[in-house]
Amino acid sequence: MRVIAGTARGKNLQALPGEDITRPTINRVKEAMFSSVQFLVPGARVLDLFAGSGQLGIEALSRGAKSCLFVDRSTEALAVVKANCKTAGVDRQSDIRQGEAESFLANIRGPFDLALLDPPFHHDTVAAVLPLLAAKMAPAGSCSASPSARPTCPSRRAL
Repeated sequence: MRVIAGTARGKNLQALPGEDITRPTINRVKEAMFSSVQFLVPGARVLDLFAGSGQLGIEALSRGAKSCLFVDRSTEALAVVKANCKTAGVDRQSDIRQGEAESFLANIRGPFDLALLDPPFHHDTVAAVLPLLAAKMAPAGSCSASPSARPTCPSRRAL
């Protein structure tokens, strides 16, 4: 697993072994996700929810995001995120926190310009998280989710 573009391009990132705690996003999916939001990334305040290895947030920082808040419930995963941020040279723009997605969103302030979601396959948390996430997004904010998370982000007007 590597950073695809930007200042950390080509840097190899770690992942936890197995898929019990994390499931790294394959490069083809990551490329597609960033292709759709490429003009929103520079200067963005990013939220990497379900951070896993942190590769999505690190990719955003490498491509010019201002900051990234990484959130995951696993302490093991967050240790990998911290190491990966240091390897990629983006640790100063990174805020790494432990928590369940729903309870964390209920208690955090935004706004975020870009939210990156790649939740575990075996959990159906995206539908519950999106309304909470919409309330934390900047007015022109955007959400990008991996193919395992197909629901669309609700508009602020729908809330």
